[in-house]
Amino acid sequence: MLYPITPLFLTMVLGSSMFSVGLIEGVAEAIASLLKAYSGYWSDRLQKRKVFIWVGYLLTSLAKPITGMATSWTHVLFARGLDRTGKGLRTGPRDALLSESVSEKNRGAAFGWHRAMDTIGAAIGPLLAFGFLSKNAANLRPLYFWAFLPGLASVALVFTVREKKVLPLEKSEIQKQNWNWQALDGKFKTYLVGWGIFSLANSSDVFLLLKAKHSGISIQNTLLLYCFYNLTYALMSPYFGKLSDQLGRGRVLGGGLLVFAMVYLGFSFATASFHFWILFGIYGIYMAATDGVGKALAIDLVPPRFKATGVGVLGMVTGIATIIASSTAGLLWDQMGASVPFLYGAVGALLAAFIIAGGGFFGKNSLR
Repeated sequence: MLYPITPLFLTMVLGSSMFSVGLIEGVAEAIASLLKAYSGYWSDRLQKRKVFIWVGYLLTSLAKPITGMATSWTHVLFARGLDRTGKGLRTGPRDALLSESVSEKNRGAAFGWHRAMDTIGAAIGPLLAFGFLSKNAANLRPLYFWAFLPGLASVALVFTVREKKVLPLEKSEIQKQNWNWQALDGKFKTYLVGWGIFSLANSSDVFLLLKAKHSGISIQNTLLLYCFYNLTYALMSPYFGKLSDQLGRGRVLGGGLLVFAMVYLGFSFATASFHFWILFGIYGIYMAATDGVGKALAIDLVPPRFKATGVGVLGMVTGIATIIASSTAGLLWDQMGASVPFLYGAVGALLAAFIIAGGGFFGKNSLR
């Protein structure tokens, strides 16, 4: 409901600069990603998942009304930081819980279905916002208070989830869990390097929405574009998740990066409404081919007892790079124009695809 609204709220209601938008998104995602590594490691040591998930969703819910009361971009920065703190705490344990609920041969499909359900919500939410704004397009603040309600519902539903009962690690096993660069598997290192380079060029999706708005598309139609992207993402995620189980994660992931490069190149030149409808639809295919698949690949490449840690380390690398990517995109936009951040992103995706291909991830049996 709120993701496509927040950049518009910042620029139209609070009068923030593009650099401020990029800084907020970069800092918020960096907080989430740094916490992903810590919470994943902590969850693996305790062999507990549910408490991290519950606290994570609670913090994210509380951030909504705080944003609605903001009077400056620094208030939004605080609220987004709280929101992403919740995300950072829950993501690694949640993904580990998901992987422990299915067999290894269905891991990609499970993550695909998870992304589909998550993204259906990201499509329905903006439609609800669209309905509200069709009656009062100038008043964005009430949306943040309405969004608090489904947030609380998600917190309550966590209590119904059962987690697998696993004995805590023995002291000797904990001592073996030494996550330094030298101790990481070679393929996992290559994956982190390739994905890290991609993340350095992959700025927040808010810039896609702002590019559409900058090109003359109304707020309501910008919301519909975002819904269309999420519907494509949701519908295609189970397919690409299952495909990664059959063809190999690297092939699907690499193809997704190439799609990203083409889409970002298209965004750099897009001006007409139909351009954005096409590009947002294809962008959903990129997300379906990389998001859940990328997490499944990380779990493939780490020892079974360290699933949450593996996903958390991947998230940490992503987030550290994201703050640079989003801040850079904001500066490039302010100083050189709206097309340049997307050209920058396209080049980074191509470079990452070459690195992952060179690491041998494009073979069907190159995952484990």
